[in-house]
Amino acid sequence: MENIPINTDSPSVIQEIIYQLKIKDVMSKDLITLRKSGTMRNVQVTMAKYKLSAIPITNSMRILGLVSIEDIIKALDYGYINDKIEKHMTRKLIVLEDDMPLSFAISYFNKYNFGRFPVLNKEKELVGIISMRDINAKLLEHLNSAMQALENSILNENPSTIQSNEKIFQTTKFNFEIAGKASTEIKKSLKKLNLDRKFIRRVAVASYELEINQVVHSDGGTIKAIFDKDKITIIAKDRGPGIPDLKKALTEGFSTANDWIRSLGFGAGMGLPNSKRVADGFDIESSESGTTVKVDFNIPKELI
Repeated sequence: MENIPINTDSPSVIQEIIYQLKIKDVMSKDLITLRKSGTMRNVQVTMAKYKLSAIPITNSMRILGLVSIEDIIKALDYGYINDKIEKHMTRKLIVLEDDMPLSFAISYFNKYNFGRFPVLNKEKELVGIISMRDINAKLLEHLNSAMQALENSILNENPSTIQSNEKIFQTTKFNFEIAGKASTEIKKSLKKLNLDRKFIRRVAVASYELEINQVVHSDGGTIKAIFDKDKITIIAKDRGPGIPDLKKALTEGFSTANDWIRSLGFGAGMGLPNSKRVADGFDIESSESGTTVKVDFNIPKELI
């Protein structure tokens, strides 16, 4: 769950800014790239010239690999600094898309412990590089201008009373631009109810997992949150293509995600198992026309 970009311990104003920003708002767009026919020495010289810690290896706009400062150190240590780049570049890349929310980038840094990620557009072209330094600089910029006003607004809000109501959010296949919005809005509604942070986190985890499952595996659908006096219910209903084997789908680590989805950091096979684990009630039905997952969370009596 550490990989999920939902942190109920963070101040609301920071979460709000993180969610408003997209990766393309933060990434470095001035790219220095090299061709695979060059040498590791070329990379070393280019890194020193432009003070870079990694250089993408491209063919036109397509990224083929990456050479990091660690790769150069190895090349110097083992005496192959004059070898061709294509022989030693890292080819198995984890990438981000420019339209993704910034929260995805932050979760990637937590998950992979990398120093930077290449950023692609929808045409799979390299359009940027993002590092934690880029993120911190942009967050500070926004915090300086918005934090005071947002915090005052939040502090002046009175906790709402729990009343029965519903919220419905749409999801679209492979649309990572808005993926995570439903779970973020649900979490915000729960915080206004002044509920316990651990309880909120459980609901947020399930709603996020179910939302991402729809984006990655289905033809799109809806996420409905029902706020009752004594429980919260999340209903994720999609339009297909259905899950052939529910038993396998509920097994930790089982996934049908393709390589592209995995390169984006999804498809670990934990979506449904995580949702079931954190919920008080779990039900799933699936056919070729769609899958419906219903999870319930009983609000502790002392919080009602």
